[in-house]
Amino acid sequence: MCVSPRSIFKIALLLIFATNAGMALAAESSPPHGDPSPADIEYFERKIRPLLHQHCFECHSADSKTLHAGLRLDSRSGILEGGDSGPSVVPGKPDESLLISSIHYNDYEMPPKGKLSDRDIAELTNWVSRGAPFPAAASDDPAPAAGIDIQQGREFWSFQPLQESPLPEVANAAWPQQRIDWFVLAAQERAGLHPADEADRRTLLRRLAFDLTGLPPTIAQQEQFVNDNEPDAYERLVTDLMQSPAFGERWGRVWLDLARYTDATASWLNQEGKAHLYRDWVVRAMNADMPYDDFVRRQLATDMMPETGPEDIAALGFLGLSPTYWKELQLPCEIIKVIVADEWEERIDAISRTFLGLTVACARCHDHKFDPITTEDYYALAGVIASSRLTARPIVSEEEYEPIRLAKLEVARLGTEIKALKKKKPLPKEEIDKLTAAKNKLATSTPGYSDPLATAVSEESLYVVPAGPTNHDGTRLDYKPGSQDLNLFIRGNPNRLGPVVPRRFLSVLSSDEPTPFQQGSGRLELADAITRQAAPLTARVIVNRIWLAHFGSGLVSTPSNFGQLGERPTHPELLDDLAARFVANGWSLKWLHREIVMSATYRQASQRSAEQEQIDPDNRWLGRMNRRRLDIEAWRDAMLTASGQLDATTPGESVSFDDSKNHYRTLYSTVHRRDMSKGLQLHDFPDPNGHSPQRIATTTALQGLYLLNSSFVAGQADTLAKRIVRETPGDLTQQIDRTHRLLFGRPATADEVELATEFLADQADDPTSDAWRQYAHAVLGCNEFLFVD
Repeated sequence: MCVSPRSIFKIALLLIFATNAGMALAAESSPPHGDPSPADIEYFERKIRPLLHQHCFECHSADSKTLHAGLRLDSRSGILEGGDSGPSVVPGKPDESLLISSIHYNDYEMPPKGKLSDRDIAELTNWVSRGAPFPAAASDDPAPAAGIDIQQGREFWSFQPLQESPLPEVANAAWPQQRIDWFVLAAQERAGLHPADEADRRTLLRRLAFDLTGLPPTIAQQEQFVNDNEPDAYERLVTDLMQSPAFGERWGRVWLDLARYTDATASWLNQEGKAHLYRDWVVRAMNADMPYDDFVRRQLATDMMPETGPEDIAALGFLGLSPTYWKELQLPCEIIKVIVADEWEERIDAISRTFLGLTVACARCHDHKFDPITTEDYYALAGVIASSRLTARPIVSEEEYEPIRLAKLEVARLGTEIKALKKKKPLPKEEIDKLTAAKNKLATSTPGYSDPLATAVSEESLYVVPAGPTNHDGTRLDYKPGSQDLNLFIRGNPNRLGPVVPRRFLSVLSSDEPTPFQQGSGRLELADAITRQAAPLTARVIVNRIWLAHFGSGLVSTPSNFGQLGERPTHPELLDDLAARFVANGWSLKWLHREIVMSATYRQASQRSAEQEQIDPDNRWLGRMNRRRLDIEAWRDAMLTASGQLDATTPGESVSFDDSKNHYRTLYSTVHRRDMSKGLQLHDFPDPNGHSPQRIATTTALQGLYLLNSSFVAGQADTLAKRIVRETPGDLTQQIDRTHRLLFGRPATADEVELATEFLADQADDPTSDAWRQYAHAVLGCNEFLFVD
């Protein structure tokens, strides 16, 4: 093959663009340096302040009887200034921080009463690595001496009742197409801005297809929509895309980020339930447009709802898939109690941030530093969690499952007997073979024996008790039917008990004094409170999440923190109006999606104008559509779609992301809590160990190397080249044009045809040639393919 230097240079440029994909977006969305972010402050309040208070503040705070070494650790200034030995922390540099050296018992031995656990040391080290974030002007005092004023707390903006807002007056009254647009335009006009022009039809189609289904538009969809001159063409396109099964797959994955979904976890955790049943339930719920309030209630308590059946048990995976931490039961129960309390804290955090946008877990050790949430509130919810056991449950009725349950008990008994026989000498082979045959026959002849169980919860309370009369006897986890109220743990320590706190809802979200829960664990009453008493907050939170997923930024930029530390809404009247109408329309998520994508705001082009660049460079007032990068799922699925290899069926259990034969949608790739696929990790996939409010796009050299060297991308390039030549044989111009339509949703330009023709040259007829493979690889790596528009 002879390729001109000009062609080599141009194709190299394409690959350079590929390895730098996302630079513009990363620069546009990078958070400012300086003050700690709300996420950093939340991390400090949950993880660091309790450690400092328990182990350091007695000697190193404003309230110390004697301030040791002139060092205060109850304020950022005190930490940075340090004491007699100099600064205690160098933000971002734990290896140079005296505090970290001291807790390792190197230069000093702190705390003097005993070295911290490895886990606590790792947490403090991580805090310093993050820049040692500390609330401005904060001290040890977790709340004013008078305590939290709940009544005053109820006046906060996100707790207010919902009501539709009157439409504002605007100068350009011809522009709005939905109620949304009036509020957006009014804000733009106040800022001296004008909305961008509407995007062209091909751009709108690509945007809608990825937003609603996570897949690129087909060539047939492109031609149909571009040539459809009927006034309702756009609306019909929206309807068609929302009726696609791919809609539930796209939006189900958005929810699974919040639910910290995982297919697999640590090998030591014998997980009998199948996680994919929860994943598939979420997808079906999205496609069926299950009312969001029901969607919430079923995930917390479907087993307690008379109107739902066993087929909905999989919904309990929201709780059933909660992280479980290793417990060495030979250790004293005082240690195991702390681990169990940490598990309860994680579940409270997931529930409160996902559904309410509140950081309730920050109140484990003391009243919330910023929000009207008391420690009693925390332990009222913790009692609900402590009364719910993670377990596997059938998705058929108890009557139908009973013979299966009995068969499994008998199989287990036979297995125990066989195991005992194998220890005998001489080996009773005939008896073992007989029992093995009986065991196998029972397993294969019982209908439904191998049917998967759902990861769920049951109504059982966990008690951590000594396994014997002394600490040396270890610990026993004792599950008992029924519910329990927990004692308040003083400073979050389960070994220092305060008064008993009845299970109930948060005080600030209750109309009066919260009523204690009476129905079992209280999960159903909690779910009802979230969707009824706290309905205004719950609606605002989910409306903001859907807006965020469509626009790349929320009306509230802290989607899981609607408290004091969270950002205030950019368009408060719009958020309230949309949330009020969302509830009035039956909590319909599809109604909400339609309302957003039908708006003129959503249909704007993404090009920046000089006016916008000057007045609103961050696009706070939505004078254009934000440029958005595809997430890893849509990017991979788009490659499979372009190559013609996408398998749109549902596989059941997940398939390894790295399996070369895995052509399913990326939603169905295995998410492993302890051993995440490197391909997913590289491309900003969220950590399934905890609730993830939103994806944070990064741009790294490793992403570029993955694009250039990945066997998956190379394989898709090879298959794409073969598809193009097979479907448009003998016409190179048409082949190049078809490539652009498949990947970018538009025809190729004359310059693109010329460049590709020159590069492919005499190898154009051979789709297996190096030239075709390199060309296909290059276009798959283009920014235009990686970005929505």
